[in-house]
Amino acid sequence: MGTALEQTSLLQPTSRRKTLLRWLAVLALIYLLLVSIQVISRGFRATFGDEAEQLFAFAENPFVGLVVGILSTALVQSSSATTAIIVGLVAGGLPVRIAIPMIMGSNIGTSITNGIASLGFVRGNKEDFKQAFAASIVLDLFNLIAVLIFFPLEILFHPLERLSTASASLFVGDYDLSVDKFDLVGAMTRPARNLILSATGFLPEPYNGIVQIFIGVGLVFVAVYFVGKLLKRLMVGRAKDILHTAMGKGLIAGILAGIFITILVQSSSATTSLMIPLAGAGVFGLDVIYPFTLGANIGTTVTSLLSATAVTGEMALPALEIAKVHLFFNLLGVLLIFGLPFLRPLPVIGAERLAATASENKLIALVYLIGVFFVIPLILLGLSIVL
Repeated sequence: MGTALEQTSLLQPTSRRKTLLRWLAVLALIYLLLVSIQVISRGFRATFGDEAEQLFAFAENPFVGLVVGILSTALVQSSSATTAIIVGLVAGGLPVRIAIPMIMGSNIGTSITNGIASLGFVRGNKEDFKQAFAASIVLDLFNLIAVLIFFPLEILFHPLERLSTASASLFVGDYDLSVDKFDLVGAMTRPARNLILSATGFLPEPYNGIVQIFIGVGLVFVAVYFVGKLLKRLMVGRAKDILHTAMGKGLIAGILAGIFITILVQSSSATTSLMIPLAGAGVFGLDVIYPFTLGANIGTTVTSLLSATAVTGEMALPALEIAKVHLFFNLLGVLLIFGLPFLRPLPVIGAERLAATASENKLIALVYLIGVFFVIPLILLGLSIVL
């Protein structure tokens, strides 16, 4: 008995030390994310300078921006990484109006992770696969409906752009009030940013800028990936407790649980895909998973808002604008679709019917994933360029 107690007492300091080291690693990775955003924006400006708007003239077609957002997020399987990169590009000169459809597309593209997770039930019994696949695509259908509503509205009236501009102005203020003078984040990240920029300084323009963009994008992927892994280890127990506590307390509690858990683990793909095995096992039904995934949609916007804090000077306002677009698009989508009784059940009805069909012929699930996230976007991209 004494030996067991001694071993337990020896293990506790080791466990605390590991936890502390993991939290320090999370802080270091967040710092790396902020540095990478600044590197991307500087690299973008060094590469294209004042010609950035002319360079992206082809993307003035909003369908192109939408498809770019879908494809890029589907390929990297992380809307957090995609939106962080978009913030960096806006900070480097990409017009906000062109970036908005990309943000919408990233919302659709991120759902592919859930679909891939549901394929793990293909070899199981029909009912388990049906439940898992329905849970995986309910967010797809919600995001598609949100884009169908807000995409044409944004083209015609620019409500998200106007709302984000007004909101961002309250935080950043007038350009004449140089935020660099009060910029704690900029002061902290400047040494690491300048080290990376100086390391590529021997290259002539625009090659130095191109290399800086690639380095910045690579650092974004590294930071987002490992932050998600570390936070899952640190918070998964607490996240499960929050989830099980909230599940029996109604729809609003489910949405709030999705928001909170996604903020904790910094990945909507991770939190929603964790629900797929629970759905396949029959632990939770769509009535529980649906509001949770909507909360995850809102919670994932924290990464783009955090990325915007890395941008200073006159580009701070547009960077915060596009981050606010991400927030308002997801928030208003939930308020509108989930709030209106005739719209609320549509994603669930569509998911149940499609899952029932796919459970009879499981090849349909694979065709759906490839078609929605790759084939249809590529066809739309081709048509947009030709027309």
